[in-house]
Amino acid sequence: MSDDTTREAAPASTEPAPGPRSGAGAVPGEHDTPGSTESRTGRSDPPGATTRTPPATPGGGDAPGGTGPEPAGGTTGGEAEATGGGSGDVPRKRRRRGSRGGRNRKRKPPAVSADDAADRRPGSRAEDYTDPSADRGMTADDVAEKAAIDAGISKPRIGDSRPAPAGSAPARPRIGDSRPAPSATSAGGAPKVGDRRPAAPAGGGESGEGRDGGNGGNGGNGPGGGVPAGTGTSRRRRRGGKGRSRSGGGGGAGPDRPAVTPVEADLGLDAAVELDEAVIARRRGRTRKGRPAGRYMMCVHAGPGPSTQIAVLEGRNLVEHSVARPEDDAASIDGNIYLGRVQNVLPGMEAAFVDIGTAKNAVLYRGDVVFDESEIDEKQPRIETLLKNGQSILVQVTKNPIGHKGARLTQEVSLAGRFLVLVPNQPDTYGISKRLPDDERRRLRGILDQVRGGGAGVIVRTAAEGATADELVADFSRLMAQWSQIEDLAARSRPGTLLYKEPPLVVRRIREEFTKEYRAVAIDDRELYERVHGYVSAIAPELAERIEHYDPEAEQLPIFERFHVHEQLHKALDRKVWLPSGGSLIIERTEALTVIDVNTGKNVGKSNLEETVFANNLEAADEVARQLRLRDIGGIIVIDFIDMEVQKNRDDVLAAFKAALARDKTRTQVFDISELGLVEMTRKRISEGLVEAFSEKCEVCKGRGFVVDESMLS
Repeated sequence: MSDDTTREAAPASTEPAPGPRSGAGAVPGEHDTPGSTESRTGRSDPPGATTRTPPATPGGGDAPGGTGPEPAGGTTGGEAEATGGGSGDVPRKRRRRGSRGGRNRKRKPPAVSADDAADRRPGSRAEDYTDPSADRGMTADDVAEKAAIDAGISKPRIGDSRPAPAGSAPARPRIGDSRPAPSATSAGGAPKVGDRRPAAPAGGGESGEGRDGGNGGNGGNGPGGGVPAGTGTSRRRRRGGKGRSRSGGGGGAGPDRPAVTPVEADLGLDAAVELDEAVIARRRGRTRKGRPAGRYMMCVHAGPGPSTQIAVLEGRNLVEHSVARPEDDAASIDGNIYLGRVQNVLPGMEAAFVDIGTAKNAVLYRGDVVFDESEIDEKQPRIETLLKNGQSILVQVTKNPIGHKGARLTQEVSLAGRFLVLVPNQPDTYGISKRLPDDERRRLRGILDQVRGGGAGVIVRTAAEGATADELVADFSRLMAQWSQIEDLAARSRPGTLLYKEPPLVVRRIREEFTKEYRAVAIDDRELYERVHGYVSAIAPELAERIEHYDPEAEQLPIFERFHVHEQLHKALDRKVWLPSGGSLIIERTEALTVIDVNTGKNVGKSNLEETVFANNLEAADEVARQLRLRDIGGIIVIDFIDMEVQKNRDDVLAAFKAALARDKTRTQVFDISELGLVEMTRKRISEGLVEAFSEKCEVCKGRGFVVDESMLS
């Protein structure tokens, strides 16, 4: 057939090709060498592919952009030299598929000549070499896609704006889908691993109790495979083992397991020990004019809002104050027991960070790790030998999270009761409070020798003074039962689970501190009064009469104003504290330590300077001890007493200061007065303090106390 005949037949197909062209539809200059398309792409057109010839341009095959006749399956040598413009330019080398950069790499469009620009006008059939698909050639997928489009059965793609075909099958559920499951007639399969949707209803062979649900032919788990249909499909664990996701604060609960309820502290209300009147009368304590007498008094104020404030008075002086809020449950976790997971072991810090389900990981130091010495060859093993990343351990919180620091943990778990403290798995632990008299310590030691057992240690509290053997045995049995519940819960829980939760703050303070040294506990909330009174009546009936209900409406005065707590709180929030003789204290808190400066102020004395300074320092020693308890100041504390020349006066001031600190239950350590009159001491940090409980950081100065004049720095 001649060339003229071919050119006249070409316009019969003017429809643009649906995709990239190769083979008979190639553009001149597209092939590197004459011959078939296999010489460049390494493959030929798939069988059945349709080839189309672009329309001819008048003037023959040498016309710009024109193409000559092409035999099926190849090109002529003269056409291979054409560049699309007939100008004799060097053919452009094009990147081969699979070369560096990938076929989806964005390319800068090449310079276009005037002749090429005319050929690339709308409707032109000239090839656009900037199209990434031009490099690919026509593949089997292209042919299949074209055939699907011609048949009208193509599947919707991402970005399509046309509606999906009515007869198309619904997409199968994917991992992570949150949409509801399709019906059994249209789903076409069982639920997949990771689906959050409910299982398909039974009846369509899609439910089962085995691993693969309705697949009856896979291990006999579906209908016809040994498990009756309609029993529901249990959700499987994802691949990769347990603990795929970190705990976020709940611990133990997930989409495939119920929430874990922690063990609550057993207050012993259901198993109270009956006492005769003689024992109750002996333990009732001192009275004055028919009323109970004691050094301390506790005032409990419910409000404002859901908060509860507890104030402890020594005589008429406020010595302790604490606030409990519902939102503090996540931060006030002292005493709680968790099943944690070791997140990171730091040998250089001799500590490990443990995930217990709180916002910040808690820290466990080397000295708080418990291990079996028979299993460790070293006498002082390193922490990386005792703990490994991902290990599950049972821990207890000893210090609440403060500021940017997480909670502090220990593996020496203990459960506090009214009279005893149980130390599980530590049978060698044994002790009696040193605050008790020697004869009472001997009596209690004889009782404990009969009570101890079960592989647990016991510590006797100060509240056990005068307790009978039956009360100690009942307290020990109650604590052992609680520990058994905690062990059972830990065996079926995942890391990050709260296993044991301490009671509310008011009940905890009553349990740990309320003795016959308290003359009264006044509560202005009726419901809280009933709860506390019932608890004290069960564990210490001789002290039940000291629990009082304060009615603000009948007294016509709030409880904190009635006992002068309100005005003392205002003074405790100030940085300056006045002494009875006219001297003063200046309390400044910094990031590293707290500094207290003692001044004579208005105190001018009577005889000489040494006596004036000595008397002023004695007043300051007692007031500093009270302010440390009231403001709950912890960490390093430096006290600058006024200089004294006589060594005996220095010793007396230090002795008075230590005696005042002895009434503080928080652990302290005091060093001797230095040559500069400084006393260095430490106090265990328990909470953020009184000032932080009633204040917020200033948004203007960011807590610095001053504002910088930016205009002076410009």
